[in-house]
Amino acid sequence: MAGPTVKVGQVGDPERFTPLWAAYYRFGPPRWEPWLRRSGAGRKLVIGIPLVWLCLFFLAPFFIDFKISFSETRLAMPPYAPLLEWGPDHALSFHLHLANYRFLLSDALYVSSYLYSLKVALISTLLCLLLGYPMAYGIARATPTARNLMLMLVILPFWTSFLLRVYAWMGLLRNNGIINSLLLWLGVIDQPVQMMQTDFAVYVGIVYSYLPFMILPLYTNLEKHDPALLEAAADLGARPMRAFLRVTLPLSFPGIAAGSLLVFIPVIGEYVIPSLLGRPDQLMIGRVLSDEFFSNRDWPVASAVAIAMLALLVVPIVLLQRVQARREEA
Repeated sequence: MAGPTVKVGQVGDPERFTPLWAAYYRFGPPRWEPWLRRSGAGRKLVIGIPLVWLCLFFLAPFFIDFKISFSETRLAMPPYAPLLEWGPDHALSFHLHLANYRFLLSDALYVSSYLYSLKVALISTLLCLLLGYPMAYGIARATPTARNLMLMLVILPFWTSFLLRVYAWMGLLRNNGIINSLLLWLGVIDQPVQMMQTDFAVYVGIVYSYLPFMILPLYTNLEKHDPALLEAAADLGARPMRAFLRVTLPLSFPGIAAGSLLVFIPVIGEYVIPSLLGRPDQLMIGRVLSDEFFSNRDWPVASAVAIAMLALLVVPIVLLQRVQARREEA
């Protein structure tokens, strides 16, 4: 019995796509490759795509924010005065106000918020480094099967909402939470320990949330180390600790720097964790920025806070780049 016949051009027929493939190989990217190599346009294209992205979504908002920071607050929409304005005699006038930046330096709230944010970011970065380095080192030295399993466990928290994980810590740290209930049941304490609304809760939440950002760059660096270097150090009489301090630790400095920046930079502007777990009388700069924008509707001052915070973040990045450049030259 004869089977069903398939006509040329039906779905599933390879000959149907032959003209498309021919046009693709004649006029498409395979045809462009020699020209891209000769003209160097391929390199410009690869660099140009992220450059356009950064200009659209970083530089443009930055300049808008920078412009608003020199404006004056007004009760209108938008809630700031324009820098360039036409006068009644059709003359263009330029209004530049530095009062917003002077206000940041004169008000103790903003200074204390900046200093507190720096303190929290530095301590959290150090804690993440102390916890993340041994974990990354253990993952890098594990067998391939165990390594994949441990990496999956490191990445697993990202499968859950960040906000839900912070709320889970609220359930663990509150006075009638799981930790206090367990300690009371074991007889370790007589009354609940105040852990919520403290700096301790902020550090716990930040370290838990940002620890993977420290582990992954360190693992990427440590996994590339040649074991023969440690064997050579052992042959020269170095004990394991001395070999680690003289060989492994210096080679892992790029991973330490990358992980520290990935933790330090977002922690300075952290908003959710200090708001839910921290003290109400001590605000981080992210909370101050949000209150200025949405509660006080003082956009010029809020923009000045954002620009000052950005300048604060640029300093460690520039210093790190200089240190790395000197190491490469050496």
